[in-house]
Amino acid sequence: MVAPAVLFAAAMIVFPFGYAVWLSLSEVALGTPPRFTGLNNYARMLADAEFWNGLRLTLTLYVVSLAAQLVLGTWLGLLLARSDRARGIVRTVLISPFMLPPVVVGMMAIVILDPSFGIANWLLGRAGLPPHLWLSDPDTVILTVAGIDTWQWTPFVALIVMGGYLSLPGELFEAAEMDGAAGWQRFRRITLPLLGPTLVTAAVLRSVDLLRFFDIIYLTTQGGPGTASTTLNILAYRRGFEFYDLGYASAMMVTLSAIVFASVLGFARLRQAVSW
Repeated sequence: MVAPAVLFAAAMIVFPFGYAVWLSLSEVALGTPPRFTGLNNYARMLADAEFWNGLRLTLTLYVVSLAAQLVLGTWLGLLLARSDRARGIVRTVLISPFMLPPVVVGMMAIVILDPSFGIANWLLGRAGLPPHLWLSDPDTVILTVAGIDTWQWTPFVALIVMGGYLSLPGELFEAAEMDGAAGWQRFRRITLPLLGPTLVTAAVLRSVDLLRFFDIIYLTTQGGPGTASTTLNILAYRRGFEFYDLGYASAMMVTLSAIVFASVLGFARLRQAVSW
C-alpha cells in the first residue's frame, strides 16, 4: 500500500539529490555529457577562497538570524499568549509578514533602505544620527539581510512559541506562583525548560530555511557589494548558471546539504535531551 508513496518520494527527492551528487563528481561542460572526475571538484572547492568566504557568510547569516528570531519570537509569543485582548486580530497581523512572497519582501526592503529617500535613513536623521548605506556597506550588509529575514520570520517563531506555551500544564505555574516565584525565576526555571522542545522545533524549521537562503539576497544585493553577501547559495548559482560550471556548483550544494542534514540531526538529538 505504501509503494506508490515510496516511489513518489524517490522520484521527487532521491533522484534529484543523487543526480546532484553525480554532477559534483563530474566535469560538466555546456553541450557535452558529464565526464566523471572523482573528487576533483571537492578538492578544488577546499582550495577556493571564495568557497570559504561563502561558507563563513552563510554560517554568520544563519547564526545571527536564528538567534534573533528565537529570542524575539519567544518574547513576542509569550506576550501574546498572556494577552486575551484581540488575540485573533493580532494573530492575523502576525501571519502577514511570512505569508508575503520573497519578491515583495525584497522590493519593500530596497525601498525602505534606499540611502536617498528610504524611511530608514529618514528615521535616523530624525534621531540625529548620520545616514547609513544599508545594502551597500560591506561591513554591515550581511547583518542588514539578517534583519530583513528576522522581520519576516520572527512572527512565525512567535506563533509556534505561543501555541507551545498555551499547551503547557497550568498547574505548574499556579504552584510556582503560590511558592512566591518571581517573573524571571518562573521564566528561567519553569517556562523556558518546558518550552525547550517547542523552541528546538522552531529552530529546526528555521535552520532548513536559513541555510538555503537565496531569494532575498539575490533581490536586494545579488551578493554585493563585491562578495560581502555572496553566500554559498549565491556563489553556487553564479558558478552554475552564469559560468555553466555545473559540476563545481553541485559540489558546493552537496556540501551545503550535508551541513543542513547535520544541523537537523544535531537539533533532533537536542530535542530528545530537552523533552519532558
